[in-house]
Formats: sequence, C-alpha cells, structure tokens
Amino acid sequence: MKYSFWLILLAFAACTEKPVPTSSNTSSSAYFVTQETGIKDGGIQIIPIKTMGSEFNIWTKRIGNNPKIKVLLLNGGPGCTHEYFECFESFLPAEGIEFIYYDQLGCGHSDNPTDTVFWDLQRYVDEVEQVRSALGLDSTNCYILGHSWGGILALEYALQHQHNIKGLIISNMMCSCPDYGKYADEVLATQMNPTVLQSIRAIEEANDFSNPLYMELLLPNFYQKHICRIPIEEWPEPMERSLNQINQSLYVTMQGPSEFGIAGRLTNWDRKDRLKEITIPTLTIGAAFDTMDPEHMRWMSTQVQDGTHVHCPKGSHMCFYDDQETYFSGLIEFLKGSN
Repeated sequence: MKYSFWLILLAFAACTEKPVPTSSNTSSSAYFVTQETGIKDGGIQIIPIKTMGSEFNIWTKRIGNNPKIKVLLLNGGPGCTHEYFECFESFLPAEGIEFIYYDQLGCGHSDNPTDTVFWDLQRYVDEVEQVRSALGLDSTNCYILGHSWGGILALEYALQHQHNIKGLIISNMMCSCPDYGKYADEVLATQMNPTVLQSIRAIEEANDFSNPLYMELLLPNFYQKHICRIPIEEWPEPMERSLNQINQSLYVTMQGPSEFGIAGRLTNWDRKDRLKEITIPTLTIGAAFDTMDPEHMRWMSTQVQDGTHVHCPKGSHMCFYDDQETYFSGLIEFLKGSN
C-alpha cells in the first residue's frame, strides 16, 4: 500500500500527458487511416488526363495520410518507373510523411503511346498539373520531389505553377543541360581509364549502342562509380527493377543514346537565369560522385529565394541508396522545417 500514492500519481500523469506529436504533426494512427472510398486497393488512383488531343490513364499510389505534407515523386530517366523510389518506404512513414508514387506517361503502369510527339517537356508539365489537381494537392500541403529528369520536370513545373505547391525538391539534377554535358565531358570522362573511354567513344561514334560491349564497359567504369556506388551484384532490387523497365523510346528521344551528357530534345534546356523566380522553399540535393556537378547543385540553392542544400559525401546519382543517412535526414529535416 505504501506505493499507492505514486501509482495513482503516475496513472494520473499518464492519462493527462499530451501525446508527443510526430515530426510531421500527424499521429501514427492517423497516418495509416485510409483516404479511399468504396473498394480499397492500396491507395492506387488511376487519373485520366487529356493531352495533345488524346486521353490517357496515369497510375498513382498514395502511401500514408498527412494533411500538411504530401510529397509527389517525379521519377527520372526519362522513362524509368516509380519503383526505384521504394526505398522511401523505409524512411518517410516513420516520420508521418505522406508520399505519392506516380508513373509518368510512357512509364511503368501508366499508358504508353507509341507516338514520340508526346515526349515533350511542356506536355509533361501540363500532365503534372492535371495529376496534382486530381490528387487534391495544393499550396497547403504539396511538395514536388523530382529526381534526375524528374528534377528538370519539377523545376519547369515550379516556374509555371509554384503557386499551387508548398515546396520543391530538386534531387540530383542541374538546371542546365549544356552545363551537364560540359561536366560529363570535362570532368567525368577525364576520370575514366583512357583506353576504356576510347572504346566507349568508338561505339558511340559508330552509333552501335546495341553492342553488348557498350554496357559491359559502362557498368563497372561509369555506372558503379557515378550512378550507384554499391557493387553491381548487390544493387537494390527496386532500382534494378525500375531500370530494367526503362522506356527506351522516351529516354533516347529526350536524353539521347549516350550516357555522357545529353543529346536529345533536352539538349539546350537551361534555367540558370530563372532560378531567382522560385519563391517557395526549395531544397537541392547533390552528391560527391554524381553524374551532376555537386557544386552546381549547391549553387542552385543560393539562386532561389528560399533555398537549402544537402550534400551527400558518399553518394552518387542514386544517393538515396548509396548515402541514405545523409539523403533522408536532409530531406526529412527540410520537410519538417517548412511546416
């Protein structure tokens, strides 16, 4: 009986103590409350879009529920699928951060037209706007995260529609394709074994990109050094699954066939002079061994009006795999800090 007072006191404190909010101001129970009506299918929403006089279906999947933080993910490539983002599931739900997978037109589970007229940057900007609106995302909750080509798309979208979103994350993408090409030629190429580089250049000059030797040379000498610095035989399964499904028509049309620089429809894309127009909170993420110049990524954060930068010292183009601690701690801090 001598402990009854303390037991009563502790019980009272437990009943009256306010629950500690998660970092995203959403309780774990609320985070997992479904927003679906009718038949529940795991958060998948097929969005019909109208574009260039045609109608297509776009695949999306929502993870979690947070009224203040909803991150729309724009995949890279162009032409990859949402699947390489699956590592986000190991980090964002624990913070109560909602995010949405989205396969762009021509990617993954979305419709895949054969006419290359649809592989157009402005058309993709209009598509993102239709997807955002259909998902009910707005300036009170929507963050757009674009990785690689998705970073180009995210920046271009923000320049036209930033009033509809709360924040912008540009991951592993410079804001100038000419600068990207220059970095590939003057920095990345010079780091490669000259004999290997000569063989790669010979294949490219012959337009012999289907030659199996091309990938045999690129995988150990370029991909493992600048795309993902994990031994190739240990590459994460979601990343491999996504890369193995890349839409070659979309990729070659916009990026070009070469892995060094860019030669497709995006060749002359450059928004360095317009970064100052971005007023919403913006995070740029770069990596020491990336295909993108890490100093350019840092510089971008100083040119927007409310910029933050995260540098991944161990990372490459897929630094959310090969430098996860730095990448996700920086991303989460940014999302929490702007709420």
